[in-house]
Amino acid sequence: MATEVEAWTTALEQDGVYESGDAGKLYDDDDVLNEAEVNGNWTPQEKALHEARLKAKAKRRLRRTSSRDSARESLSEAGGEPGADPTSPRGKVTANANDRKSRMGKGRGLPKKGGAGGKGVWGAAGMVYEMEEPDAKDPNYDESAQGETVYATVVPELDERELEKTVNPIVQEYFEHGDTKEVQMLLEGLNLGHRKFNVSSLAVSLSLEGKASHRELTSRLLSDMVGKVLTETEMARAFDKMLKDLPDLILDTPEAPQMLGQFIARAIADHVLPMGFLDHYKGKVDCDHARAALDRAAVLLSMKKEMVRLDNVWGVGGGQRPVKHLVKEMNLLLKEYLVSGDVTEAEHCLRDLEVPHFHHELVYEAVIMVLESKGETAVRMMTKLLKAFWETGLITLDQMNRGFQRVYDELPEISLDVPLANTIMESFLELCYQESVITKQLRDACPTRGRKRFVSEGDGGRIKH
Repeated sequence: MATEVEAWTTALEQDGVYESGDAGKLYDDDDVLNEAEVNGNWTPQEKALHEARLKAKAKRRLRRTSSRDSARESLSEAGGEPGADPTSPRGKVTANANDRKSRMGKGRGLPKKGGAGGKGVWGAAGMVYEMEEPDAKDPNYDESAQGETVYATVVPELDERELEKTVNPIVQEYFEHGDTKEVQMLLEGLNLGHRKFNVSSLAVSLSLEGKASHRELTSRLLSDMVGKVLTETEMARAFDKMLKDLPDLILDTPEAPQMLGQFIARAIADHVLPMGFLDHYKGKVDCDHARAALDRAAVLLSMKKEMVRLDNVWGVGGGQRPVKHLVKEMNLLLKEYLVSGDVTEAEHCLRDLEVPHFHHELVYEAVIMVLESKGETAVRMMTKLLKAFWETGLITLDQMNRGFQRVYDELPEISLDVPLANTIMESFLELCYQESVITKQLRDACPTRGRKRFVSEGDGGRIKH
């Protein structure tokens, strides 16, 4: 066995792996075999095992020595530093394994992310982080840790159909109470969005189908809403839409062009629309109905104030007008009737006043005119007029009775100015009763003046009845 180890070592020296002087270094002093001890005391099996161990240790040391020699040669050729690992991908690895430079040979050798990256690093030096708002979608979001929570009511925006369905009842109710502030309060609670201008167009469209008092109320509503709920631009957009929709509005309201023209003139006078609203359409209108409406507005605005007052463009509007104004209108109505004798026109004017609860004033004024007249013409014509109003139901029984009863109550005072008032009253009541204008009870309720006579001086000068 010793002969084989010696032969193997000699072969390595011939291959130039190491010099013969280094051969003794393959074995430690403890591992050198004592020839006498091996030959004298060890059994053949122990000697074979011991030699195998020596051979394995020699191979390991030889392998380490050869790898270090090859690493030195590669570093000397490449100019690298000693201690580099030749098995690395690029054959050049620094000895310090904790070096943060790139091992792939890329970059400028600077630290990653400018020194702001890496484990336990909170960013580059001098960097100031701003306070970030918590995200409600964050799984770790804690609502209770955000302080006091404020809940707001979100009103969805109304579409065109819902807007019409919501605004129409508001306008219809406004025609009953006439309170513009309530309408503004209700509209402010709605999310009208970009369709806000449709409110004014819906109000005007509904008033076109209604009475003159409704149109008067609508003009007042538009005047009160501008600057608070709607702007002049939105009002102009609403009237522009109605001018385009006139062909459809005429189907329900044939007088729609003239009425819309009056609305435009009233809106310009009330500073609801800009003064140059009509100038914007000069030479740009193709629809005949729209042109008629604009012409009507231009004519009303060009008239003098003495000839027309735009605040009365819709006439007398029901109970919204003062009582004195209504009395004046009824007096004018009766005087025109006495001149023309047109019962139909008088009936039309009375209906336009829209004050059925105040028709007793017409009856009162008609009877007073009869008492102050000097001929039978007024008696006959007023009887004919009251009969026509009674038969058409324009004046009810209650209004007729109230009108005559007011004359009964004031008859003594009227007799001071008209001495024959009682005689005229009796004849007029009899004629009305014959024409079925009044009832028998109302006729008999008329007060009669007793006959007075002066007695002789012997009776003491007293007046006897």
